[in-house]
This record gives sequence, C-alpha cells and structure tokens, in this order.
Amino acid sequence: MNMQKYVVVDIETTGHSPAKGDRIIQLAMVTIENEVITDTYTKFINPGRNIPLFIQDLTNITDDDVAEAEAFEFYAEAVYEKMQDAIFVAHNTNFDLPFLQAELKRSGLPKWQGITMDTVELVRLMYPTAFSFKLQDITSELGIPLESAHRADDDAMATALLFLRAKADLESLPYDTLAFLHKRSFQLKSDLSRLFFELTQKKRSVRADQFDRFHGIPLKPRISFAADPKQPESLPRDWRDGLEAVFPNFERRPSQFSMMTSIEDALTQKKELVIEASTGMGKTIAYLLPASNYALETGKQVMISTYTTHLQDQLVLKEGRMVEDFIGSPVRISLIKGLSHYIDLARFVELLQGDDESYDETFTIMQVLVWLAATKTGDLNEINSSSGGQFVLDKIRRSHMRKLSQQEKKTDFYEYALKQAQHAHIIVTNHAFLLNQHLSKKSILANVGAYIWDEAHQVVQAAVSQHEKTFVYTQWKYIFGQIGSLDDQQLFAALFETADRTGFSNVPELLKLESLFQKFTSLFDEVSSLLAVEFAAKFSGSRHKKNASLLNELSFEDNRFLKMLRYLNEWIDLSQLILQKAERLTEKTIQDQLTIADWRYWTEEMMVKAVEFSEIFVFPLTDEVSWIEGDLRSLPTSLSLYKRPFAVASLVDKVVASARQDKAIIWLSGTMTVPANDRFIVNQIGIPQSVPILKFEPPKDFYQGAHVYIVEDMPDIQHVSQREYIESVADAVIQTVIVTEGRCFVLFTSQDMLRKTVDLIQDTGLLDDYMLFAQGISSGSRMKLLKSFQRFQKSVLFGTNSFWEGVDVPGDALRAVVVVRLPFTSPDEPIFKARSEIISREGINPFLQYALPEAVIRLRQGFGRLIRSKNDKGLFIVLDRRIETKSYGQEFINALPKVKVSKVSLEKMVTDIEAWYNKQ
Repeated sequence: MNMQKYVVVDIETTGHSPAKGDRIIQLAMVTIENEVITDTYTKFINPGRNIPLFIQDLTNITDDDVAEAEAFEFYAEAVYEKMQDAIFVAHNTNFDLPFLQAELKRSGLPKWQGITMDTVELVRLMYPTAFSFKLQDITSELGIPLESAHRADDDAMATALLFLRAKADLESLPYDTLAFLHKRSFQLKSDLSRLFFELTQKKRSVRADQFDRFHGIPLKPRISFAADPKQPESLPRDWRDGLEAVFPNFERRPSQFSMMTSIEDALTQKKELVIEASTGMGKTIAYLLPASNYALETGKQVMISTYTTHLQDQLVLKEGRMVEDFIGSPVRISLIKGLSHYIDLARFVELLQGDDESYDETFTIMQVLVWLAATKTGDLNEINSSSGGQFVLDKIRRSHMRKLSQQEKKTDFYEYALKQAQHAHIIVTNHAFLLNQHLSKKSILANVGAYIWDEAHQVVQAAVSQHEKTFVYTQWKYIFGQIGSLDDQQLFAALFETADRTGFSNVPELLKLESLFQKFTSLFDEVSSLLAVEFAAKFSGSRHKKNASLLNELSFEDNRFLKMLRYLNEWIDLSQLILQKAERLTEKTIQDQLTIADWRYWTEEMMVKAVEFSEIFVFPLTDEVSWIEGDLRSLPTSLSLYKRPFAVASLVDKVVASARQDKAIIWLSGTMTVPANDRFIVNQIGIPQSVPILKFEPPKDFYQGAHVYIVEDMPDIQHVSQREYIESVADAVIQTVIVTEGRCFVLFTSQDMLRKTVDLIQDTGLLDDYMLFAQGISSGSRMKLLKSFQRFQKSVLFGTNSFWEGVDVPGDALRAVVVVRLPFTSPDEPIFKARSEIISREGINPFLQYALPEAVIRLRQGFGRLIRSKNDKGLFIVLDRRIETKSYGQEFINALPKVKVSKVSLEKMVTDIEAWYNKQ
C-alpha cells in the first residue's frame, strides 16, 4: 500500500440504497500522489432506470445527461484499477464505498480491499469549531472552491483539496498533540490512524515549538495586555471627521452622530439613559467610539453587556479593531463569560489518562486536543461536538465546586480572562454574567466607570433564565444510572473497590452512602408517580397529548418531598466527606484518579439537583411561578417542571443599584418601546421613571425599499378549523415563494402549526424546486439553518420564536418576511397565565398592559429582519387578519416604520409583487 497515493471518490446516485436497486449516475475520482493531484477521472453512468425528480433537482443531472452514457460495467475495470494500491478517500466513505462495492460485484469484479479515510471524520477533528461539516459548508468556511455542489466532478475535486488542506493543517500541529491523537485514533471509524502515524514519524525529531504546555498538552500561547489602562491619552473628540476612511460602506447619518453625543454626555456626567436605536442606525459603532474615548481619557473601564454570542464576537473581532484604527491608539477589548463556559484543564488531563468508553467520548477528547492548540479563549461552547460528545464537554467545564491550585491558575483560561479584563479599556460580556449577584465581590468591577447594556430588551429573559430551576424526570434517572449501587457495577461499585483497596473510606461508611442513595431514589419514584397521577387526572379529558399546568393547579400535599430532600442532602454531605478523604490520598493509580474525579462530578450534579428540587417542591418563593409539562402517553417519563421568577426588576436592581450612585448606565436596543406604552420594557427591568428614553431614527429614506402587505381575504382562524387555516397559509406561502423566487422567512408562533404547514407544502410538491429549511424539523442549530438558507438562491426558512429577532440577513439574501400569526404568547403558557392573574388582581387589563405590548415588540423585531441598510428591499407580509379587523390591530401598524401599507387580496398581492420585482 502506497501511503502517498490517495484516490478521492465522489458519486451521485438515484437514491440511498444499492440493495433496493439504486444505481450510480455520475462518478468522479481524483488521484493524489506525494501531495499533488496527478489525475482526474469523471464519467456519467447510465443507471438503467429513470432518475427520480428530487435527485435531478439536487444534482442537476437529468435523464438526458446519462442517456448516451454506458452502464457501470463498461467502466468497472478502469475504476477498479485506479483504486488498487491507493488509500480510498471520500466525504462520508460509508455512502460512497458500499455503492462502489455493490457495482463492482454486479460487474463480476472482486471486492476492493484497502484502507479508507473519511474526510467528514477528518474535518470534524481538525476544525472542531466549524458550524457545519457538510462538504459545501466546510469548503465555504475554508475558502476552498466548490462550483456545483452535488455534482460528482466538483465534489470530488473539492474533497481532494479539502483533504490536502486538512492534512497540511494536521501536520502543523505540535508533535505532542499528534502523539496524543495517534494513541486514540485506533478507535476511529476510518483508518486515519495511518495518517497520524505517518505525521508523528515525520515530526519525531522536531520537538521544539512555540506552544505552551499543561501536563504535556500543547496550548496556544496567549498574549496578555501589558500596559496600564489608567494612563490617559490625547484623543480626537470630533466624531464627524475621518469615519469614511476607516469604516467600510460608511453612511453619514445625523441621528447616529446625535446618539454618539448623547452617549458621550451620559458617560462624562455619569447619568443613566435609555436609548432606542432603530435598525440601520449603526448603534454598535455609535456607542463603541465614545466608550473607547471615555476609557482612554479617564482610565476608567467600560463594561459592555450583550445577549448574543454573535454580537460579542463582533465587538471584539470586528468593530473593536475598526475603532482602534479610527482613534489611532490601541484599544484593549477583552471578552469574559461565566465560569462554566471555560475548560478545566486538570479535569481534562484526568480524562485523557483513562480509557474511553465510546466512540463519541474518544472523538470529543481528540477534538479538544486539536482545539487547545488553537483556542485563545478556552470557551468550550466554541466546539461543535456530537450530542454524545456534549456529555464529555460538560464533565470538563470549570466549576465553583473545585478550587484551583496556584500552578493551575497560571494556565487556566478563566483566570486569564479575568486578568485580561482587569487590564482592558473595554470589557465585553453577556447579560447572564453581569446579572450574577456574586459578581459584585469580584475585583473585575473595581475600575468600571460605566455600563452599557446592548440588546437591553433581553435583560428580562436573561434574568429569568439565570434564576430558572428545573426538575426533569429523565435527567434525574440518568444521574441515578451513572452512580448506581454496588450490584449495578456502575460508578459506586468502582468507588467502593478503590476505597476498600486504598483505605480512604471504610465499609460501614460506604454502605451507609449506598443505603441513603437507595432511600432517596425510591422516594423519587414515589413522588414522580404522585405527580404523574395528578397531572393525568387534570388532563384526563384533553384532546391534546402534550399539556402544561401551573404546579399550584395540581392538588397534592405530601411529606415525601421533604423526606426525599433530607435523604438526598445526607447523601451529599457524606459523599463530600468521603471525597475530602479520597483527595488526600498521596498514592493513586490513574484509574483511582478517574474514579474519584467522576464521583466528584456526579456529586456536584446532585448538589445542583438538590437545590432545584428544594426550591420547586419544598421551599417555594411567592414571587416565582412553577409549572409542569408532560405527555399523557408517557408518564412519568415525560414529566418536566420549571420554576421562574414572576418579575425581574428586583433581580436587576441588586446588580445595578450600587452603580447608579456614581457610574454611567446606558440601556440600548432597537426595540425598547411600543407606541401605547413607552416604558413597557424599562418598567420590567426596573429602570426609574426619572430616566429619559431617547429615540434615534435612521434617515427618512432608509425604509424606502420596504412594503407591508396585509392579506385581507385570509380566513379568520377563530371561525375555521385549524386544518382549513393551515391550508390557506400553505397556499399563501407557496404563491409568495414562487413570485419572489424564494429568499423568504415564514415566521410562526407555534411549532405545531409550523410542522403541519411545512408537511402540507411538501405534500403538494409545488415548492420541490426550493430548499426548505424548517426549525425543529431540519437538523442543526439556528445559525446552521440560517447559513444553509443563505447559501441557496431558491430557499425558504420556516422559523418560530428565536427567528423573530437577532438574525441578520443583509441585502437580497432576504426578500420577504411572512408573518403567519400575530406573535401573541399563548394564553395557556404557564408564565403568561400566572403574570396575567397577578395583573388582573391589581385591577389592570392584562391583555392591554402585558400581552399586546409584548406581541407588538415581537412584530417590530420580525420587521427588523428585513431592512438592514437603505439599499435593502423587501416585503413584510401579514397573513393574520386580526391586524385589520381588531381594534388593537392599529397598534401593530403604528409600531412599524413609516412605510407603504397595502390591504389587498392574496391574488392582488401576488400580482403587485410580480410587477414590483419586474420593475426592480
């Protein structure tokens, strides 16, 4: 076998299963020898059957393309010969190779025997932070050309270039990382171990490198801020000069300069201020410039808090650098997040020394090794791992429970982030970190002179999430299964064996621990059954299988909850005592260390669960709401309980009260008000009535490319069946997509309605020419769906709550936003129901004071997805007739920018849009 010869293969087929008669329709092979592409071979192949229409759409290969081609048997000898004495490479070898093997067998040739290397496995390993590992996604991210995805010739060439790039990047890793990888590579699914062996042999004599080390694991060197941020510098004060030279495509907006002046005034006079800056205002630069100027002149730091990771990265990597260029002086911007974001290097070392139990565990450990040689932050959320791999990442997160040694602090990423923050001009973080009440004790805030809360309307959600408690039946059962009893041969059995052999705990003590475990797990089953019975009784006549109820609507009083908590806390106390003695052992085997570390991890998990259980069932607070969800078909397994605060003003006040005395506090958002209630959000946050709200609008012509359509002949959902309404929605969406040629968002308020609408559209086949991406149906995260949507010219994205805001699709990439229903929260949603009851008791109409403003803000956010610059053009289409027929409908229209609004029939809208696009 020639280790320097690779044959990269890609095939297009009539379907997924050669066993069911599917055949190859195109084959491409690219030969690589000594790192150089030496040969390409591409053939259309006649499959002897019609190509399904969806395959023709996917590949752009038609029956006419293969009509004159030969059957595979004609090419079989040549294909087999090219595969001899070479390593087989493909982007998913488990698809390409079985097809080829089946075709070779059908052609009378022997089964190919050889080494395989899967580029999916390779790039998942080499680029662990990539958002997707599909061929067109990863090549796009790495800048590798791929002209026509799902054409074998282009795919094979792109895969070959990807393989060479990944191989070169792999070779650039330090020897120690390669050695760690090689040790674990024998558990991989393809033969990448050969590649690791080849590279370790090549680099064996080259041990010197520029990497730092933690117990032999290479880490990317981190550069610390050296200068003292308190040193004042002379800086330009006139924001009106020179911006065009630094900021690409800069548009002069008078309102942006006014906003800068207001922020500068608030910073220097230490005032509190609320700002609503509409889309297209350039608000990030408008606050970052004066904030940087303030920090550099005064020596005081500015803390900027955001809600989305995207904006945090943008502040640090993009806008921050441009501001530095404009000011002409270094601006030190640091990013810090909550402790659990960061890797615990010592815990990872322990994991690295053990034997992995599964492929996912092995692969994730290998991903972390590669990532450590590249990451600057140590934020584990950067890694795109499998669902099985997430468990490994959770085990190696930093925890408040474990104190670091002085040696560990020198390399710890969280400690590094703290030091960077202490020496930064601008500290960027997230709302959850800043809302942490323990943060006030940290020296990180000692020199902060101003706080800027961007995406401030999300402070409410962040505070609620920060204080959320959960009780999920399956999570508890999973933890019980990991710990186990002596007979289960799980972790407790391993701890028992280790303790008995080393003597850090005696048998009576361990048996007591097991007895307590059995007592509280038995009581857990009893209380879960009790909850299931009460839940089933409440919804016995419901036509829905999935239901939710406020916890106080279930009638149960039982001392078993308190009894279970008592046994659980006794178990935790005894477990911690045993752990303290275990960690004082001076002589431990690697397996002993792993067992003790795992026991520590699961004890900490039980401590968290105990607090949550206590606050939900035993010591509930009056200002919080608890509710229970479940599926009547699978009780108690499907039970989940949630507890959240009613209001967050007091929680926010605990964080900002001291700052109000002598620091500037600026709250910013694109949607801070609604026409009928300017203080709807600021009141929820607890901002004093004396704090003014300033509104900054973009230029008058900014929204000239937008047009709002209200479809007036849609049925009233309150007067027709859900199916009839969904049929009308599907028809409207289909006609809109066809006339706009895709590039549409379709926004729902219900996952159930989204699913049924998408299913119906797919059944009609009328949008088979389009790529349909649906949240909750298509695989992948929100950002993955968004990137997939942007990649295709003819695409449609169906989304629910999280797509109403925080999603940027500039230019022609988004032509229309279709609103299926006005975004009211369901009156049966537990928190909404509880808040409404409280508001009603105060003699206030909960619909007008709570439900309507919340929905209006969400609609404004939905509109904000459409127009991101004055050159954007787009359609905002509302299918819900309530915006026209209900008295409150005008509230929604008034909340939108001053754009043309047309109330028309669906047919007239389609005609108008067609004429509009023809005019464009």
